Order: sequence, then C-alpha cells, then structure tokens
Amino acid sequence: MKDILFAILFIVCISINCAAGQIITIDDFENGLKPQWECEKFKGETQYSIVKTDNGHVLKAESKASASALIYKYKYDLKEYPILTWRWKVENIIKKGDEMKKDADDYAARVCVIFPHWFPSLTKKITYLWGNKLPKGEHTPSPYYSRSIMVAVESGNEDMGKWVVEQRNVYEDFKMYFGKEPPTIGGIAIMTDTDNTGESAIAYYDDIKIEKP
Repeated sequence: MKDILFAILFIVCISINCAAGQIITIDDFENGLKPQWECEKFKGETQYSIVKTDNGHVLKAESKASASALIYKYKYDLKEYPILTWRWKVENIIKKGDEMKKDADDYAARVCVIFPHWFPSLTKKITYLWGNKLPKGEHTPSPYYSRSIMVAVESGNEDMGKWVVEQRNVYEDFKMYFGKEPPTIGGIAIMTDTDNTGESAIAYYDDIKIEKP
C-alpha cells in the first residue's frame, strides 16, 4: 500500500533546474533539514530529527510501529546526473521483515528514487534498501506494486552499527530493471518504517548527492 501511495503523491512534481556542477548535494543536514523535504504519513509518524555526531550533523530516523517518509521533490535529467550517493547506518534490522510479504514489508532504512507519471499506476520507483532477508545485491518487485523495484544494497546484521557509503548508477539500474530508457526523475525519498510488523527501528542518513559520471 505504501508504494501505491508514493505513486499518487507524485502525480504533480516540483520542477527545479539543476545548477551547474559535477556534484549536487540534495542534503548533508549540516544546516538542519532543508525546507524542500516534505513529510508524508502512511501510518503513525516516524520521527526524523537532525543530530550531531563527531563528524557533523546527520538525519536520525526512529520508527515505532509507524510509517512516514521524507520526500524531496526534485526534477532532473538522469542522463546528466546518473549517480546517486549517500551514506547510512542502521542500529537494527526488522526481525519479522520479509521483502516477499505484504504484512512484513518494513525496513530499517531505504532511499527511493521516484519516476512519476500523470497516471499513478504507471509511476515507477527504485528503492535501495537495507534488506532483512533479501540478500545483498539482489532485487525484487515490491509485494504491493510491481512497478516498484526493491534493491538490497545492504542486508542483514553484517554491517549493522557501521556507517556505509553507497553509490548507484540509477540510469543503468533503471534500464536493467525496466528494460527501457528512464523518464525524468521527480524526487528522492527517505523512509524508515515498521508499521506492518509493529517493531522498532533506528537509522541514520547523510550526504545525499547526485553526480555526473
């Protein structure tokens, strides 16, 4: 259901022209949460807050049987800026979480790239997640929404409690998963959710950027 609601939210997108440069920082959270972020609640509300660490400020997400997302509506050409980078850390994964089941569709951390369509059911999404049972490097359609592809860029307990830097070529990923050229991106979302399993999760996000090759 959450994936379907994401599609509806992106019928109308905010158009923002990318500034010149090799790297564009979506947010590094050093000056708080940028005003472009919008909170969308699905069930309860995940608590998102800026916290200070030894290496600067980061975004903390804490979910207790809740599901809400932060969405940064940002329209840009994926061919020009195909690379998405970020770093994240989770304190735990979802014990009952299962990528194949609707009633276990919860994740300690995920970063979503949204490709909106005026007809919501045709909206596509790639979700990079910290998997529960899905092995690292594998992908699967969302149990709710076949046009939403979930990719386990991390999985399980191996790197739990550690900061991990991620880099994805979203342009190449889209072509691989959907077999066609990607449309214009409409936004990037962050989500930590535990509403289906009723569990709790804490995660941290930082340094979300898009880059030229």
